[in-house]
Amino acid sequence: MIPDQYVWFVWSSAFLIPWIVLYLMFPAHRKAMLWASILTMPFGLTEPLFVPEYWSPPSLFNLAINTGFDMESLIFCFAIGGMGAVLYNVLTRRVPQPMSPTDKHQKHHRFHKPILISPLFVFLVLYFLPWNPIYPAVIAMLAGAVATIWCRPDLKTKTWIGGLLFLIFYSLFLFALKWTAPGYIDRVWNLKALSGITALGIPIEELLFAFSFGMYWSSVYEHVTWKRATSQAH
Repeated sequence: MIPDQYVWFVWSSAFLIPWIVLYLMFPAHRKAMLWASILTMPFGLTEPLFVPEYWSPPSLFNLAINTGFDMESLIFCFAIGGMGAVLYNVLTRRVPQPMSPTDKHQKHHRFHKPILISPLFVFLVLYFLPWNPIYPAVIAMLAGAVATIWCRPDLKTKTWIGGLLFLIFYSLFLFALKWTAPGYIDRVWNLKALSGITALGIPIEELLFAFSFGMYWSSVYEHVTWKRATSQAH
């Protein structure tokens, strides 16, 4: 059993293993992985919004408990950002290619930039309501995913399947956490402040986070860079 003090560090670092594997095995996706990971990593600095309201993970040097910040959150966000952005493309053998000028001038693309940052505005509006911050975070990412589909209908399939793929991927890590650190979820998550709904001992909020993150982040690279995922030549 891993001591609680090191579980968050080990668990967050474990996400780097599949990240490294994909990065080494699929050169065509390296740019997207790095881009997405670097863009996602700073979101680890939002940890004080969730500690202790959502959870209170023991961390290296007790940073999370004492300051709200921790190094593990940066590692975690870096790893899941790159994975979430390329899982669908890797499994379907697709690579991002530039969109044609004609596609770029579709009427919905007038709202390209506002839609990209819509999750931020949704979160800020909902955060101040009297509920746990995980819920506005989930709703904000779902809203961003729906807005992405409206702006880029060609990304609809990638968005939905990307959400399911990341949910499966993330769930495997959650069950590994339960197995390697029995009782850790009960000790660290603020379950009294959540819905109380669980799936095989996993808080439903974690699964909702995974699905909403996968939906929004699976298409964000193509959306930001004006690209379209196309089948990779054999």
